[in-house]
Formats: sequence, structure tokens, C-alpha cells
Amino acid sequence: MNEAQTPADRLENFPITFYAIVMGMLGLTLAIHAAETAFSLPSFVSPVVLVVSVGILASITALYALKYMKHRKAVVAEWAHPVKIAFFPTASISILLLSVAVLPYSLRWADTLWIMGAALQAALTLSVIANWIGHRSYQQVHLGPAWFIPAVGNAVAPITGAMLGYTELSWLFFSAGLIFWIVLLTLVMNRLIFHDPLPARLMPTLVILIAPPAVAFIAYYRLTGEVDAFARILLNTGYVFAAVVVTQIGKFRRLPFALSWWALSFPVAALTIASFLYAERVGTSAHEFVAGFLLTALVLIIAGLLIKTLQAIAARKICEPE
Repeated sequence: MNEAQTPADRLENFPITFYAIVMGMLGLTLAIHAAETAFSLPSFVSPVVLVVSVGILASITALYALKYMKHRKAVVAEWAHPVKIAFFPTASISILLLSVAVLPYSLRWADTLWIMGAALQAALTLSVIANWIGHRSYQQVHLGPAWFIPAVGNAVAPITGAMLGYTELSWLFFSAGLIFWIVLLTLVMNRLIFHDPLPARLMPTLVILIAPPAVAFIAYYRLTGEVDAFARILLNTGYVFAAVVVTQIGKFRRLPFALSWWALSFPVAALTIASFLYAERVGTSAHEFVAGFLLTALVLIIAGLLIKTLQAIAARKICEPE
């Protein structure tokens, strides 16, 4: 079947979930930059990873735009899909992460990217939530950790926004992200505990549990400049969910590769950055060690994911009909 697919077929099946690769690569960029700052190292690795990340973002955006122009019904079908719809904000999150990454190099570009990303994030979040509320065919089986993605995007927005002076807008995004994370956390945990297990293809998305509290810690620190009790709760909640995910590693090892495996990358990156930030602010060597360990794991995870993705592309096992 793979050999029979034409380029047009592969374009039609090009999924929105490809943006998870961009999130992972930009997360790696920011994590390496955090390490360079923490250990007073020259910044020469993070700019290289940033350039690669921008290239991947541009390529994926161009391909998905082409898909929209040539196969609009396929895009509409993804939007109507009860699971894939939650991945649409990965596009706006990618732009917001890029604004964070370019801030040390260009205030103007960071500002432009933040405005674009924030506007798109707001539109997508409201559209996704409106779809959730107004759509009556959703079932418990459709609910999963991927539904956290819109909330994560709202928590990402304040990271650059606060540093650019968009204080009130940043608090608005942070508030929206935090409240929907809490609501969705209750629903998702109920689904994971009392209902059927996640399908094998979506099992890696369990790692997304780590992202909301880790990103919220970074955003809260950028908004307040403080590491108070609430900030500590957010960071340690990230560690708790990381420990929960580790208990599922045995199941992960038996799963075949799919694009959903990229869900491992950004949450680990977010927890790495949060740990470096906490270590720098509080001055704890323990958190610096944890951050270094997480960064090592992140590099290995992304290296493995890149190899697996390139192998799947070479074998034409990417962009297959589901």
C-alpha cells in the first residue's frame, strides 16, 4: 500500500501532528540555551538547533498550507476529528516558542512572532473549546492527555509576553491556561483510571501530563519574578507526573513508532527548562543536577525520534491513511 501512494496522497494525509516535531525541537533549543546560561557556557549549540528548528517549522507550515489549498476537505476532517482537533494549537505554540527562542537575538522579531502566535493561540483555543462544548458526539474514549495542548499554549504565551511588556494580556492567557488545565486534569484522570486504556498509538501522549505544570511554573516566574509556594507546587507537580510517566516505560517499549511519540519531547524540555530556572533562582545544586539529567535524557529522546522519523519517511510509513 505504501508503494501505491502518490505524492498527492501523502500530502492529503499530511497530519497536523507534525507540529509536535517543531515543539520538540524548539523545546530542545530553549533547554540547551538554559544549560548554556546555567553553566556559563558559550552559546553556540542553541543557535544551531534554533536554525534547524526554524527550517523544520517553515517546511511543515509550507506543506500544511499546500494541503489546505489542495485538499481542504482533509483539513476539515482533521478539525472534526475528536482527538486531532486538540493538535491544531501546536501550530500557534510553535510560533510562541519561536518568539521565546529569538528574544535574546532580536526584540523586534520576538515581538512580531509573539503577536502572531498569541492571536492565533487565542483564536484556536476559543474555537477548540467551542467545538468541545457544541459537539455532542464526543465520548469518554476520545478524551486523553492531548486535550491539554490548548491549555499548554495559553501557559506558553506569558513567557515572552511578560518580558515584552504585555503584562495584562499575559495574565489573561495564564489564567485561561491554568483553569482549563485544572478542569481537564480532572476529566483526563477520570478517563485514565475508570475507563479503557489509551489506544497504543496514543499511549505516548501520556507524557503530556508533565507539560502544563512545568510550563506554568516558567510562565508564573516570568510574570512575578518570584519562586513562592505556588511556584514550588507547580514545579513539583511536574516532577510527580514525570514519576507517574516513568512507571509506564515498560508499556512504551512495546509500542511501534508513530508521530505521537514526539509527545515525549516538549514536556521533558519544559521540565528541564523549569528545573534550570529554579536552580538558578534558588541556588540549589540538586535541581541543577536534575536539570542536567533531564537535558541528557531530552537529547537522547530527540535524537532517537529524529532517527525513527527519518527511517519512517524513507520507508514511506509516514502520512499513511488511518
